[in-house]
Amino acid sequence: MSLVGHPLARFRPLHRYLLGRSFYALALASALACALLAVRIGRLGSWGYAWFAWNLLLAWVPYAASLWADRLHLRDASRPWRLLPTAILWLAFLPNAPYLITDFMHIRAHPEGQWLFWYDIVMMAVFAWTGSSLGAVSLGIGQRIVGDFFGRATSWLFVLLTAALCGVGMSLGRFGRWNSWDLLVNPLALARDLLGPFLDPLGYLRPLAMSALFAAFFLISYLTLAPRFSAYIVEESA
Repeated sequence: MSLVGHPLARFRPLHRYLLGRSFYALALASALACALLAVRIGRLGSWGYAWFAWNLLLAWVPYAASLWADRLHLRDASRPWRLLPTAILWLAFLPNAPYLITDFMHIRAHPEGQWLFWYDIVMMAVFAWTGSSLGAVSLGIGQRIVGDFFGRATSWLFVLLTAALCGVGMSLGRFGRWNSWDLLVNPLALARDLLGPFLDPLGYLRPLAMSALFAAFFLISYLTLAPRFSAYIVEESA
């Protein structure tokens, strides 16, 4: 059925744009994660894991920032400096996306029985997968923008550097308990924690190793999703 002249036809470009950037899949995964959390809260009457929803919301920030930057780029590709504020926001919040994998540390056995233990594992896995996917898709958008400006080789250097920075951010968040907004509210103390391992690497072998591990995880997550994401972009452009 043709939508030519139909009131919904004007939404078709937006639909194709969101489809090409995995919005619907990410929204569905987020809805599933929140539904599992709601069932748990309702079943147990405990709000102990309610902060999972907050962590997921933070994971959406870099994805939203990447869409914002992408729209700016599509409207005017001649002025890349216009993307700088959005790029800073994106990079500052990007570690929050794959950070959800570290929430597995909260898994524990329950006196209510094994069913709750396995339910929690599945729920946390859905949250972790959704967060990692949000980060990976947003990085794909960023790589495409960088590639348009500086070429394919530079775009892959951008991916590697971003994954490394993301690993550092995840490590600072999990072990140093820093947040993205500390870049503004407590920058000096954050800078001391950030520079310490680089000034004395032998004294910070474990933090550096964990940063590398987190970076490798995020990079593999991205490489797993990148071909599918690129296929949607090519199809949209065709």
